[in-house]
Amino acid sequence: MATPFDNPRLVAEAVPGDNAPAQSVSEVAGRLKRMVEGEFGHVRLRGEISGYKRVASGHAYLCLKDDAAVIDGVIWKGQAGGLAFAPQDGIEVIATGKLTTYPGRSKYQIVIERMELAGAGALMALLDKLKAKLAAEGVFDASAKQRLPFLPRVIGVVTSPTGAVIRDILHRLEDRCPTHVLVWPVKVQGEGAAAEIAAAVRGFDSLAQDGAMPRPDLVIVARGGGSIEDLWAFNEEIVVRAVAECTIPIISAVGHETDTTLCDFAADLRAPTPTAAAEIAVPVLADLRLTITAQATRTERCARRYIERGRERLEGLARLMPKRDALLGPQRQRADDAGARLDRGLERRATSARGALDRAGSALRPAMLMRKLERDRARLDAAWRLAGSLNPDRVLERGYARVTARIGGATLSTAEAARTAGALTLRFADGTTDARVERGTARTYDRSPGEQPTLL
Repeated sequence: MATPFDNPRLVAEAVPGDNAPAQSVSEVAGRLKRMVEGEFGHVRLRGEISGYKRVASGHAYLCLKDDAAVIDGVIWKGQAGGLAFAPQDGIEVIATGKLTTYPGRSKYQIVIERMELAGAGALMALLDKLKAKLAAEGVFDASAKQRLPFLPRVIGVVTSPTGAVIRDILHRLEDRCPTHVLVWPVKVQGEGAAAEIAAAVRGFDSLAQDGAMPRPDLVIVARGGGSIEDLWAFNEEIVVRAVAECTIPIISAVGHETDTTLCDFAADLRAPTPTAAAEIAVPVLADLRLTITAQATRTERCARRYIERGRERLEGLARLMPKRDALLGPQRQRADDAGARLDRGLERRATSARGALDRAGSALRPAMLMRKLERDRARLDAAWRLAGSLNPDRVLERGYARVTARIGGATLSTAEAARTAGALTLRFADGTTDARVERGTARTYDRSPGEQPTLL
């Protein structure tokens, strides 16, 4: 039987008996969306994450798959920031959310509100993937580990301020070696714990060396024991990187001896328990005192042994050296010889001086002395007579006069010299008279000694 659809037409027209009017794509898509959301509502899906990515808006997109099917998923920004772990491809999870459709691409998807790891196996798989990633980056390299200080002055502790862990650490430090402790309180499990722990580690590392708050010489990150879920905050990448990048040496003391976290691999040293971390951090004060005392005793013993050996060497050298009498004997003999020669020399010198004194004494007898005085007086008289005969004024008594220049007092012996001098002084035996030469003649002035000249 023929139907209205057997003959296709170019333009759509209403056909008698057709009760299905044409619908828009949006109308169908809306009906499908309402049907899916009304039928399924909230569901829990178990599957493996694939193609996970978080875009700039903060929303996250992924696929959940199993062996036979794939379903798209979206996590809005508010829920993505509150997840207890960082989703990664290949991790099996259980996602809780609402099934819906996305008309813009004609597909259905789940809007995820909560996501959990699908059991301990999935958690360990996530841990192994993160460990392998960080190890490949060199975060756990032994060459980057720092040496712990022998005796830290300040110890920083990152832990819960109310638990037994901080009390155990403080008591152990007090017993072994009292030390200044700074506690940075944090949550050690639950939502936001990883961010607080990482911020505390970076906070200690950012303290200035000479600031108001003392910078720790050592940091202990500590928590008591628990399940892998309880300790998961210490496996978070943000905590592991903060511990690895800290420039202060860090001891990781998370859980008990059998518990292991990625924080242990990133730290400079792992302690099996928080109490053991305190024991590792500082030495025993009593042992230090004993060690110092022993070292002082050894030092004193070594110094005494050194002195004794020096004394022995000195005594050995002294035995090899000549005796004092042997060294000083020749010098003593030379001194004795010199003393004897000195005595003889002094005796000869005294004898010689005594002879000279006798000879001088004989020369000082009175008769000899008088004759010497007479001879000396005769020689003096002869010298005096000679000096008198040579006096130029002696001839003035026989009528001569001595002519001298009035200026300068030089004796004039020629007429030319008298004319040149002009002003003259004529010295007679009984006084002097001034004269002046004028046209070849001399005019005289009578003057007594000490008086002004008078014109005659």
